[in-house]
Amino acid sequence: MFDTIWYDALAKPYFTPPSEVFAPVWIILYITILVSFVIFTVTKTRRNKFKGYIYFLIQLLLNIAWIPVFFSLENIFLALIIIVLLDIFVFFTIKEFHKISQIAAGTLIPYFIWIIYATYLNVGILVLN
Repeated sequence: MFDTIWYDALAKPYFTPPSEVFAPVWIILYITILVSFVIFTVTKTRRNKFKGYIYFLIQLLLNIAWIPVFFSLENIFLALIIIVLLDIFVFFTIKEFHKISQIAAGTLIPYFIWIIYATYLNVGILVLN
């Protein structure tokens, strides 16, 4: 499905974890993303949740788009644009979720930190290759 031979051959920045780390980290992060969304959804409020849902959907689509752009298209620059937009929309999602539930917002913080780190890796790969 994805060309890991291509990825393995790339020069990578300092602090790049071994490939085996990514799957377990993402499994945990996807669980926390789901938990955050459920908490946001079930929290009773008189506030409008529309922007929170829109930002969440956009960041989810950007998250899904990054993988094939990076690994299948092997387009490091376009992947960087996508991940920077992902950073921005996760930040917006956290802000909107915080208006409804601090727990829902806080549950997204590890995800936000990881994608900022992934942005560093993406920039490093772009520069080094």
